[in-house]
Amino acid sequence: MERRYDLDWIRICAFGVLVLYHVGMYYVTWDWHVNSPHAGPALEPFMLLASPWRLSLLFLVSGAATAFLWERCRRDGARFLGPRSWRLLLPLLFGMLVIVPPQSYFEVVEKLPGGYHDGYLAFWARYLAGDGSFCRDGDCLDLPTWNHLWFVAYLWCYTVVAWALLRFAPKACAAAVERLRTLLARPDGLLWPLAWLVLARMLLVGRFESTHALVDDWYNHAQYLPLFLLGIAIARPGPLWERIEAARWPALAAALGSWLFIAWYFGHYSDGVPPPEPLRWLQRLLWSVQQWGAIVAILGFARRHAPGDSPARRWLAEAVFPVYILHQTVIVLLAVYLRPLDLPVLLEGPLLVLATFALCFAAYALVRRIGWMWPLFGLKRAASHTGAPRLEDRQEAA
Repeated sequence: MERRYDLDWIRICAFGVLVLYHVGMYYVTWDWHVNSPHAGPALEPFMLLASPWRLSLLFLVSGAATAFLWERCRRDGARFLGPRSWRLLLPLLFGMLVIVPPQSYFEVVEKLPGGYHDGYLAFWARYLAGDGSFCRDGDCLDLPTWNHLWFVAYLWCYTVVAWALLRFAPKACAAAVERLRTLLARPDGLLWPLAWLVLARMLLVGRFESTHALVDDWYNHAQYLPLFLLGIAIARPGPLWERIEAARWPALAAALGSWLFIAWYFGHYSDGVPPPEPLRWLQRLLWSVQQWGAIVAILGFARRHAPGDSPARRWLAEAVFPVYILHQTVIVLLAVYLRPLDLPVLLEGPLLVLATFALCFAAYALVRRIGWMWPLFGLKRAASHTGAPRLEDRQEAA
């Protein structure tokens, strides 16, 4: 299969959006690990611009990267699941034990009734011991936790599903992929994934809360696993991608139109002010339209306009997974330690974004020079010792 620089740039930009989104979580009224004294609803419409599609897109691109890796392993006679598990599960375990605990610590310090005063090391010991006594209003922290690293756990599970299908039913998978690509390449073909997303949201979102806990997260599985498998199916180029490129403008218009309604809806209604039931169902429909419309638009514009290979692409592509592992803890730490400066929010917000990227990229530059740390951050080999890696060589988190 051809190298897909367009998908690589999508992956890089999507994780950049994820960093911006998590900085935004500090400034909105939604519950997060820590919240700014300046938190308010002003940013929430812009957060809703990305909420429906940001993770769905990552799982789809992850599936495409998995398809490239599978083809390479099959061609070279290399093992697939073992190395892939090593590059996902070891960083997940390291992240849960070392990277994530500061997030939970400051959440306890700020939100536990009466606060927490025993210091970080005492908290870390209780965190590692699985202490479940950190509670507020009957809601207790589950420790240890993976917080933002839930994506890695889900990605590994979906990879196991894909491996089982490709390993034990290769002919059936190949036939299904060809039928699916043919269906999607039809004039109305791109409406089929939308129909699935609408059905999943209509039937499940009101019954299953988004938990990111793996075992009870049925709505998220209903959208993310099919999109991951869809990414595998559509990875190689062909007429389908011409259809996606041609649909980019209508898809963008549908996504933006849906977003305007969703931003209005969540600005007017809440748990305390419930909407009329027909309006609730319309919101669920348009949420899925925005979700799929944005994905198609991004895929289409990237196919047409994304740059090709470059040293910047190679550096950023390898940096993505370490930056992803670190970014949320860096955001929480910076937010807490910037707070005493009482900076104007219009200065503090951009500073928080720039400092997060700067510190995460600096940490990656350090990690790539310390060989024993590569596996902890999902790096296969030192960047300075390689040429231009292919997409399948760089699927650390996507």
